[in-house]
Amino acid sequence: MKIAFVGKGGSGKTTLSSLFIRHLAAAGAPVVAIDADINQHLGAALGLDETEAAAVPAMGERLPLIKDYLRGHNPRITSTATMIKTTPPGEGSRLVRVREPNPVYDACARPVELDGGAVRLMVTGPFTDSDLGVACYHSKTGAVELFLNHLVDGPGEYVVVDMTAGSDSFASGMFTRFDITFLVAEPTRKGVSVYRQYRDYARDYGVALKVVGNKVQGQDDLDFLRAEVGDDLLVTVGHSDWVRAMEKGRPPRFELLEDANHTALRRLRTAADATYELRDWERYTRQMVHFHLKNAQSWGNERTGADLAAQIDPGFVLGEHLVALTEADASLSPTA
Repeated sequence: MKIAFVGKGGSGKTTLSSLFIRHLAAAGAPVVAIDADINQHLGAALGLDETEAAAVPAMGERLPLIKDYLRGHNPRITSTATMIKTTPPGEGSRLVRVREPNPVYDACARPVELDGGAVRLMVTGPFTDSDLGVACYHSKTGAVELFLNHLVDGPGEYVVVDMTAGSDSFASGMFTRFDITFLVAEPTRKGVSVYRQYRDYARDYGVALKVVGNKVQGQDDLDFLRAEVGDDLLVTVGHSDWVRAMEKGRPPRFELLEDANHTALRRLRTAADATYELRDWERYTRQMVHFHLKNAQSWGNERTGADLAAQIDPGFVLGEHLVALTEADASLSPTA
């Protein structure tokens, strides 16, 4: 299951996504955690110190390797230079899975030990001083989008992405890559304004959206959220001494998290698992193609000097029906 956490800056989305990742790991579920926020804090929220968090390889810096592996033997993609963030897979492309090792994980993922298990952590990489004035942060998240475009995941497998804050997620088609999106909202006017933006943008694309009310201190806060977001409000979370200790770098055992918060996390997982029956791989592939064509026409063709529409394999539908990769397909070819 592919799950996104979004919300305005300071809403607590990174904290809640890290708690959800811990919850899944404690249950023994396979998890790939991805920090796609411009502020790279997910590693620290999962217990890494500054040195450990900084040592996780940046996906954006390994984009040539990622492209080369995912391109595989797809004859419609003539070179990695013509691959952009929205390039869809086709016959001959290499696909990635949650459990199986692959060169992308080898290069970009690092194991993080948590109570009850370990997760793979991947990060886009921070927006550095050298990027100022010359780069767009979405060029870094393009590595995540390519990864998700080539991912085949099944029930009981989880990819949890801490997304960039606010409505920046809509700068590409990545917002359609998830089975469910949890929008973390504080009981404030600014908090619910991000929800309205996301709801309105996502409405035409069938994006499953649920609100997690955070920093809820009483009935008045709860009533406010219910009035503003209606049935999209899934659960609320209040003050947590466990989270406060975690933010100080001294988290207790995860089993000591407050009962109410354990209950909230179980409801998130139940909601995510329920979306599996609603999966439509054909629609998912169509949306991938839709955004690829938009990007090709607006900037991709000019930048690469190629007709990127020709990369689309009209008979290809991503999904669990595809056979497992052979060991030969899983080997990494030399980078172009």
